[in-house]
Amino acid sequence: MEQVTVRLPDGSEREYEKGSSLYTVARDISEGLARSVVGAVVNGKTKGLQEELKEDAEVRFVKAEDKEGKEIFWHTSAHIMALAVQRLFPDVKFAIGPAIENGFYYDFDTEHRFTPEDLAAIEAEMRKIVKEKLPLERSVLSRAEALDFFSARDEVYKVDLIENLPEEEEISLYSMGEFSDLCAGPHLPDSSKVKAIHLMAIAGAYWRGDEKNKMLQRIYGISFEKKKELDEYLQFLEEAKRRDHRKLGQELKLFSIKEQGPGFVFFHPNGMIMRNAIEDFWRKVHKKHGYGEIQTPIILSESLWHQSGHWDHYKENMYFTKIDEMDYAVKPMNCPGAILVYQSEQHSYRDLPIRNAELGLVHRHELSGTLHGLFRVRSFTQDDAHIFCLPSQIKDELVGVIRLADEIYSAFGFDYTVKLSTRPENSMGSDEQWNEAVDGLKAALAEEGLDYSIEEGGGAFYGPKIDFDLVDAIGRPWQCGTIQLDFQMPERFDLEYVAQDNTKKRPVMIHRAILGSLERFMGILIENYEGKFPAWIAPVQAIVLPISDKYADYAEQLVEQMNKAGLRAEADLRAEKIGYKIRAAQMRKIEYMLVVGEKEVEGQLVAVREREQGDVGQMPVSDFIAMLKEEADERRIVNRFNQEQAQ
Repeated sequence: MEQVTVRLPDGSEREYEKGSSLYTVARDISEGLARSVVGAVVNGKTKGLQEELKEDAEVRFVKAEDKEGKEIFWHTSAHIMALAVQRLFPDVKFAIGPAIENGFYYDFDTEHRFTPEDLAAIEAEMRKIVKEKLPLERSVLSRAEALDFFSARDEVYKVDLIENLPEEEEISLYSMGEFSDLCAGPHLPDSSKVKAIHLMAIAGAYWRGDEKNKMLQRIYGISFEKKKELDEYLQFLEEAKRRDHRKLGQELKLFSIKEQGPGFVFFHPNGMIMRNAIEDFWRKVHKKHGYGEIQTPIILSESLWHQSGHWDHYKENMYFTKIDEMDYAVKPMNCPGAILVYQSEQHSYRDLPIRNAELGLVHRHELSGTLHGLFRVRSFTQDDAHIFCLPSQIKDELVGVIRLADEIYSAFGFDYTVKLSTRPENSMGSDEQWNEAVDGLKAALAEEGLDYSIEEGGGAFYGPKIDFDLVDAIGRPWQCGTIQLDFQMPERFDLEYVAQDNTKKRPVMIHRAILGSLERFMGILIENYEGKFPAWIAPVQAIVLPISDKYADYAEQLVEQMNKAGLRAEADLRAEKIGYKIRAAQMRKIEYMLVVGEKEVEGQLVAVREREQGDVGQMPVSDFIAMLKEEADERRIVNRFNQEQAQ
């Protein structure tokens, strides 16, 4: 019998008969491992434990909590849900049912309109299927066999999928009980591991995402191996719901999005205070790091986007217009404009590196169903910068960007993780250029001693990149910053500098953003802080609350005094009881409430209430102003009173 060699992550190797299942390998290593894993990554591809080894392979087993394990677990859960729906609603037609970032969904075509009561019934049927321990069996069919199989069942969506598959693609089915699905996998060996299930929501979804096609019903779900994990996840969702930036944005009067401009943000005065504070800090840090600020036009000629490569790789996301019978495009990215600035004058090697930063407004066409508050919009401001440097300067410039990113993220209190994304399929340039670019990024990460993961094929079409994922207060990752090393644009635009030997050579271009989209970053901040902003970005830093009309003049004097000191203060002069005013200020999540009455007027004092700690006592007005000004100027994330409480 022919043997295959399995190489494990620890470097050890084992021999197995060709055709052995991955479960056999796991059980051979240990019974405990076989019980705990849900699949494996084989030569870089995720597979189910029931799949067979056909060649020598590097094998890494994965658990349900691993990224690849979640995909297997939730994909199987989607099939369990589909079988449950088939049992309860026999006339249903099946579209697609993938694993997604947080759970799974399946799209169904049925005349019956699903209700919340239906979800409870489907959940109950899914639990029965789990107890039945139904195996998931894989079979391979020819194109003709697959078409016959699904045509006989009048599964029009499966037929459509098969007809549009590439000729060379293998067609496989997974069968579980009486349900068979067109599916490439991978899956769990059987249904028994999916112990805890919750169906989350019902939504509409057009077939293939095209509004010209029929609207289907999509059911979203989540599942885990243990009920405790499900309970923790549902609690996490409740916490995330409380922090929803769309709700808080309205309550705190930060921004709105109107039906007259879907995907386009209206910032209100409070939102602009917050935005300007972020931009002022951004400019200060960039100036310190040697950047000049530029601004480039929003509309540029269509020919420019052909030259940059965006036309071939990005045109479906762009907006177009005509000016004087000439074709123009609204910019989806800032880089071509930054290149034109570089080309405005001749450069010597002595000029490099040139670092130009831009808070550039860009527009991208997003489908209406994908729009989501500040997180997914059609018009947003990127905090871009483009660095033109010598090949010998690449590592130092990359290290400089990494340090700048760390400084900015630290100011907002974020930890972060880093990943390196390599060449995608649809890309420009030679293997040699890409390898050189990837090596440059790795060298910079090594210089800073940063751990990082690798996302194969996740780079931009013109170069590999480093991405920064921020981790918020409840543990969610948010991809924000990016650094992209680019050898392609300088070629396409014939960029030059005069070298030391008087020859003309190409500069290297580094694209980078730290906040990413300013709008999206603000949404992240709103949710991270739950609207309880640190003083330096808070729209209102302090509110004065007189206990009666007699002290209104004193309250107004305090507001004037604080505003003159560069602080943002206001007074609540309504004829309401002090308890009502305090509750109103707490609802607005204002950090400091200054209660004033007779004693405060006589002693030129304020009675300070802190947002979290409540009453923290009286202090002289001058001391409070100095304290708050220091807190704002130093961009403190935690104020003195919370620090004292922690100690």
